[in-house]
Amino acid sequence: MIRDKIKKVSDKNDGIAGFIVEHNKIIRNIVIAAVVFFSFCIPFVGINYDLTSYLPSSEPSKTAIDKMEDIFGYPGTARLMIKDVSIYEAKQYKDRIEKIEGVDQVVWCDMGTDIYGSSAFIDAESIKDYYRDGDACMDITFTGGDTSKLTHRAIDEIEDLLGDKCMMDGMAPTNKFIEENVKSEMNMILVIAVVFISLILVLTTTSWLDPVLFLTVIGCAVLINKGSNIFLGTISYITNNICIVLQLATSMDYSIFLLHSYEKEREEGFDNVTALKRGLNSTITTIIASSMTTFFGFIVLIFMKFTIGFDMGIVMAKSIICSLFMVIFLMPSLILSWSDRIDRCKHRSFIPDLKALSGKIVRMGSAALIISLLLAGPIYVAQGMNDFKYGTDATGVGPGTSIYEATEEINSKFGRSNLMVALVPDTDMRMEKAMSEEIEEKDYVKRVMSLADELPEGIPEEIIPKSLTELFHKDGYARLLIYTATRPESEASYRYTDEISDIIESYYPEGAYITGNTPVTMDMEKVLIPDYTMVNALAMIAIFIVVTLSFKSPVMALTAMIPIMMAIYSNMVFPYLAGKELIFIAYAVVSCVQLGATIDYAISETSNYLQIRKTVTDRKRAAELMCEASIPSILTSGLILVVCGYTITILSSIPAISEVGHLVGRGALLSMFFVTILMPRLLTLIDPFITKTFKERLADLRSKRAAGKQKVKDKLNESGARI
Repeated sequence: MIRDKIKKVSDKNDGIAGFIVEHNKIIRNIVIAAVVFFSFCIPFVGINYDLTSYLPSSEPSKTAIDKMEDIFGYPGTARLMIKDVSIYEAKQYKDRIEKIEGVDQVVWCDMGTDIYGSSAFIDAESIKDYYRDGDACMDITFTGGDTSKLTHRAIDEIEDLLGDKCMMDGMAPTNKFIEENVKSEMNMILVIAVVFISLILVLTTTSWLDPVLFLTVIGCAVLINKGSNIFLGTISYITNNICIVLQLATSMDYSIFLLHSYEKEREEGFDNVTALKRGLNSTITTIIASSMTTFFGFIVLIFMKFTIGFDMGIVMAKSIICSLFMVIFLMPSLILSWSDRIDRCKHRSFIPDLKALSGKIVRMGSAALIISLLLAGPIYVAQGMNDFKYGTDATGVGPGTSIYEATEEINSKFGRSNLMVALVPDTDMRMEKAMSEEIEEKDYVKRVMSLADELPEGIPEEIIPKSLTELFHKDGYARLLIYTATRPESEASYRYTDEISDIIESYYPEGAYITGNTPVTMDMEKVLIPDYTMVNALAMIAIFIVVTLSFKSPVMALTAMIPIMMAIYSNMVFPYLAGKELIFIAYAVVSCVQLGATIDYAISETSNYLQIRKTVTDRKRAAELMCEASIPSILTSGLILVVCGYTITILSSIPAISEVGHLVGRGALLSMFFVTILMPRLLTLIDPFITKTFKERLADLRSKRAAGKQKVKDKLNESGARI
């Protein structure tokens, strides 16, 4: 009878699943060719380390950067501390550094103090920002930008010149450090993540070869995704270094779904080919529905005005599509080729019996739901009270790195140095000088460098070599470098920046351009806050629509989102309770990632519950069986996301990347927790709305009303009979 059944199924038209299985070798060859092609494309994808380039061109600081690049070039900056030198040795080093190709100028105390005069006439207090206790501190501007290869070569030459005496910080050295170290860090992260993912898959599957199959499929998807970034031209270093690990973490489920479906069909007695056709046919819809929630969680990022969102949204959404295609088109061929070896490598399941745990979860469901509802308000309020960091400094390097330690040591000895750059019309040298002097009178201003300020009084600009004047005056504009003793991102630096901007605009109301670390940070904050509100709302709406269409029930969509939103808000409460500032870019991105990637846990439980309710009439018993069926897949998917997130956190020295990992890892843990404890009770509560059609519910309501009326009549009749 089974053989007749197999033949009957084999003879029928199996649609796209049948086509894929029957032509699996041809499809596999096409896929392999695509993998090879896009693998060769990977080295040609540009990596952008300059986050300021993602600011909208309409923002004042970005407009100023673009204008300055057109006329003078936008300078890279660094601060240099030379250790254990006399003031005369420091001067000699300074002169040699200024001659290095790529160095624009070096700001030091010799510009206002006669270093070679008698030491008795040098006021140590007046030069304390530049020389004290045998150490010298200099501010360097480069002819190229912070990410320029010329700038990085100049930094190498400075380090070679000074040797152990050299300590550098600032945007240019930071960008150089990130570019040189982030690739090796991410390679290590990827290796460790793959090892842990393999271990999780071994523990949650029944063949030693299953992890190899899954990682091969998703590995091909990773290569195609990375290589296809060539069509974008350039992607950010943050996107480039989190996309692989997040792709592994968010799309491994698809291959697990297909293999489990295939094995289930084989258990029914079907041969490998027929079982694969049936398994693929039944899985395609599930995989597409599951992937679409993650896809929309990523794709909404393209609507951010801060265009790193477009960068991340396209790359991460594309990664989901690539994984989906590899599971549907490549994996069937690998299953057929490897089936015998997979069978020979079978092992017992390491997942313990979950009956007792499932029973406890269902019994505590009401209490868990009540506690969650009571905590929902305080959690929502608390997560909205976080303090954030917005600027490029926040994404730089973390504790334990050479740049971080250098920054701490230089700041502790010489205080901070924050550069603002202004571009004003070159109309009146006396007005430019008056403005420079007014700015320099501010207590928080360390130095103002302009041609009017540096040019001795009475000396005409025309007799100065053009190569020198063009550092400050060119094409009808004058450039000013303003150094303040502030952090780039603080209330004080924001206030001082506004004060300096007001002074400049009072002298040049017809048009001045002002930029620098703090103005850029202020504009990033202005852009990112509404960006987050918008993309978060879009992600919720998009995922609500996807789940509603999948289950044909808005009630189901709302229910599935409840535990995930609790998990997201709880995730963001931890930094507030710890008093820690969050990097806003990471915060904005992870909210969408967590929603899109972990809503599948709730969808999985709902699908299992509806399937079980077809044969089990008791809601509580159906919830228990649903937990038994769902917890293993939730654990597999969730633990992979947790491992990938925390591997990034532990091993990455780049705060922006590390913070994304931390939030993703903790978010996955919380999503697993809230889905597991809340969904059973929520599903039993909404059971009538998801197991019956509207007409059936209406008929039940009418039946209950009729029964109620009949009961009243019976009581009235009974009372009349007694009387």
